[in-house]
Amino acid sequence: MGILDRFRSNRQAQDKAKDMSDMAEKKVNEKTGNKYEGQVDQAQQKAEGALGMDRDKPEQP
Repeated sequence: MGILDRFRSNRQAQDKAKDMSDMAEKKVNEKTGNKYEGQVDQAQQKAEGALGMDRDKPEQP
């Protein structure tokens, strides 16, 4: 079992990663005056998708 598999099966780690991702997005948007809000949001979604944390997918038990 690889490290990403363990991450995907660890709900607590995913929740913490989502919180950190949201904080990073907020901080970048503050620093840029929301000038690149769309690009930052796309980057966040892409990174979360690569880690299997798609927000659009239903929650897994």
